[in-house]
Amino acid sequence: MCAPGSAGREPEETMVPRRLLLVGEGNFSFTASLINTLDPGVSITATCLQHPADLVEDPVTQENLQRLRERGIEVCFGVDCTQLAHALQAHDRDFDGIYFNFPHCGRKAGVAKNRELLAKFFQSCADVLAKEGEVHVALCRGQGGTPADKPQREWHNSWQVVAMAALGGFILSDVYPFNCEAVPGYKCTGYRSQAKSFHVEGALNHVFTQSLPFEGSQPRTFRVRLEDQWFSFTEPEALAGKLNRRFLEASSCHPIKTVNEKLIAELGKNFPLKRLKCSLPLSSQGGTSVLPPETGHLLPAFWISLHEDNSDSESLTGEITQDMEGVLSFSGHALPKSPGRDGCRAAHEGVREQAKLCLRSSLLVHAEAVIHSPDFLPGSLHILSGPVFRKCHILPFTMPAFHETLFILGLNTNGKDSCLMSLLGHLKESLDNLLTQTLLEGSNLSTSVEFVLQPNGKDYIIHVQSFNLGPDGTENLIIGTIVTSTTVTHQCFVFVSINLDLLAMLVYDISDWRILWTFDNRFLKRFAPGKIERFKSYSLYPPRYVHDISFWLDEKKGFDELEFHTVARAVSQDTIISIQFLGRFQHPDTEQVSLCYRLTYQACDKALSPQLAAAMQSRFRNEIQRQLHVSLR
Repeated sequence: MCAPGSAGREPEETMVPRRLLLVGEGNFSFTASLINTLDPGVSITATCLQHPADLVEDPVTQENLQRLRERGIEVCFGVDCTQLAHALQAHDRDFDGIYFNFPHCGRKAGVAKNRELLAKFFQSCADVLAKEGEVHVALCRGQGGTPADKPQREWHNSWQVVAMAALGGFILSDVYPFNCEAVPGYKCTGYRSQAKSFHVEGALNHVFTQSLPFEGSQPRTFRVRLEDQWFSFTEPEALAGKLNRRFLEASSCHPIKTVNEKLIAELGKNFPLKRLKCSLPLSSQGGTSVLPPETGHLLPAFWISLHEDNSDSESLTGEITQDMEGVLSFSGHALPKSPGRDGCRAAHEGVREQAKLCLRSSLLVHAEAVIHSPDFLPGSLHILSGPVFRKCHILPFTMPAFHETLFILGLNTNGKDSCLMSLLGHLKESLDNLLTQTLLEGSNLSTSVEFVLQPNGKDYIIHVQSFNLGPDGTENLIIGTIVTSTTVTHQCFVFVSINLDLLAMLVYDISDWRILWTFDNRFLKRFAPGKIERFKSYSLYPPRYVHDISFWLDEKKGFDELEFHTVARAVSQDTIISIQFLGRFQHPDTEQVSLCYRLTYQACDKALSPQLAAAMQSRFRNEIQRQLHVSLR
């Protein structure tokens, strides 16, 4: 959208504004200047809090009002920016842009009063803004409290504009210097047209857009066909919105698919390829016998309970249902026969036992079925790609769900070493080519791939040394593994596992893995199909909220920290980005043990308000008592 005072702003593919609402106009000089810079087809409604009688003695205001009347601009007086829906008729809403320049409560109002003004303004905007509209707020230097301010004020001493906007469901999507020269004739005035104007040097224009609501990220119900029977299950709360997303399908233009296809194409230049259809992401508890236990593919899994379901998905009212038809040919799992129906209790227990499966934690669980298939061709790269799920601690680059590509190569025993070295060489070259595509010309940043030999002398960890991911970046990011295995028949196989989500983050310069799973359409609009370019976020400087929690442990129940993190992930809808252990205390008399943790909340694509973060923390306190059997202090 063309923005007043936006000289130097990078052009984006945005909607052309049709209707603009200007609030808090003091002497109407901004509106009078703006009408000369916009297309004549744009409709403008200019408003101010004062009534006409309050402005009659100001000649500048009267002159500007006369210009607006001559141009047919609608002017509304007595409009409270915190009550826009009350001031505007229903047919006068759905504005494409709302502008509020240098809001202030007046006189010596402190930051708390001005925060309250902003909060109520944003909540009011939600009632009158079009679906893809923008809210522009110009603030003086330092007021916003974001890193864009130079210098940046301490958070408690700022207006906390992104947090206040979140109360209305808005995220900060752009920020740039407010350029008075772009609107010649504009003279900002103080509250109620006071003569003293604001200092606009270093002022910034903040552009806000509406985010998706948190209510949409609830666990969904799935129906799955196994053998000749339908079952239903609900996705684990910690994985809400992450099952059956189909990022790798042919119709997808997701960056994860683009990276996968480019990597496969690069390796295909040197090896014959055989792509295999990946089965449903379900597995039994047993692992594969091909790989040794120390490969680490058997990680903590999410267990699900399947329930027999012979109904149509349309009959499941009040639930979001999706069908997941597929096969379990590579999982090594076969459902046992249904139990006898002699007794209701026995039948119930039998069904419950037969229908207990987990979501696969690695594609390596399919390795045995692949290499034992009659169609397996030594010397060809066999490729499996699909999502995997695992319980994990909350860390910046540790994901409970991601997409994995597994390359399987059968080696001739005689030329095993040379073939392995050839594969490693071409794999490194392919990864390096991908990782250097978005590096800026002349940049000091670098990305390099390294295969680190493991103590067993035959397996490798794939490290990427990257300095592109900001303060949370790591020099040695593990994006995959290379495992070799020899069977009892002296056949040798190489298994290369690549974390596609981490690879996509590095390739596209995406700093937060969670954005890869967003339902916000703006994410995919940032990518051209099959093209690699740096990602520009549409949610800038999301606020962080810190909450501490301490609790007594139950000696008989014990304490599972992994489950503690899993519950935190579930109740916060993945908005907890850090869990820091603060300390352990043992009561001198009872010897009861207490633990204390610090939780940091931050959303990457949605409007997380202080109140919502506090509500999540309250629910977390309740859930750990119920699920982990601890007692709050």
